[in-house]
Amino acid sequence: MSQGSNFVDYVKVCCRSGKGGAGSAHLHRDKHTAKGGPDGGDGGRGGHIILKGSAQIWTLLHLKYRKHIIAENGEGGGSALRSGRNGKDEILEVPLGTIAKDAETGETLFEITEDGQTEILTAGGRGGLGNWHFKTPTMQTPRFAQPGEPGKEEWMILELKVLADVGLVGFPNAGKSTLLSVVSAAKPEIADYPFTTIVPNLGIVAYRDSKSFVMADIPGIIEGASKGKGLGFRFLRHIERNSVLLFMVPADTSRSINEEYQILKRELHEYNPELMQKPHVLAITKSDLLDEELKREMKNDLPKLPYVFISSVAQQGLVELKDILWKAINTETES
Repeated sequence: MSQGSNFVDYVKVCCRSGKGGAGSAHLHRDKHTAKGGPDGGDGGRGGHIILKGSAQIWTLLHLKYRKHIIAENGEGGGSALRSGRNGKDEILEVPLGTIAKDAETGETLFEITEDGQTEILTAGGRGGLGNWHFKTPTMQTPRFAQPGEPGKEEWMILELKVLADVGLVGFPNAGKSTLLSVVSAAKPEIADYPFTTIVPNLGIVAYRDSKSFVMADIPGIIEGASKGKGLGFRFLRHIERNSVLLFMVPADTSRSINEEYQILKRELHEYNPELMQKPHVLAITKSDLLDEELKREMKNDLPKLPYVFISSVAQQGLVELKDILWKAINTETES
């Protein structure tokens, strides 16, 4: 997966679906028939703009510079009841976890969650009916047909929620990027200042017997993020898709471990109470700074949830952490 600036999780596009072809008002004529009945065919429908889920795509980058998506118009009907050709659909492949919204109203239309899933984003206009539809006992030769429906032009927003098994939650500098770089092949930018991670980094974590799971380092949340402070809503929404939340609190925090965990939990609860239903696991990072006696003392103050002392740099506790996460993911999947 592309890292850094190539991770695009929000695009706004103008969608113009095709207009429907007009029905034909043709009357049948040949060398034997001077005044035949109506035989005008129907117009073809205008092309739809369709979203299609693809497990091979991780970002919306390919749509970032495509501001206008235009589908083909339907063709008009012909004589001898020939229908016009439908306009060609414009199919946009998007990553799993993409949400489509109406840019005017902000309403969520649908979400793409499965590989190969297709949804119509903007429908093409219907083709007009040919004149043979309008024949009645009192009107044997209708000389009119329906025009095709116009296509639609509308602005749409596509947003990506990262699909991952484990979401890393912690304040800036809690060691999330370092952990991800050590346990997976991801190469996140790492520096000792807040908000190094400004896009979610995904990493595949190898586990026992060729198993693996996806871990996402979500940009650091700070107190007030649920109210849109800091990097706010745009990044908190990535956490919604993860099945297990790994809370990371550094051993050298100025607060107690429990206090920092409660603040992180409160931020998530204010943003979306449903996040409290997900399994929580606690990792105390930078634990190479602690001796056994300090660890024993700290255990008395820890919140009641699965926890592990780890050090990404010193490679301590990482196997145990993977075991706890694997168990949590699979308990969640089975329930």
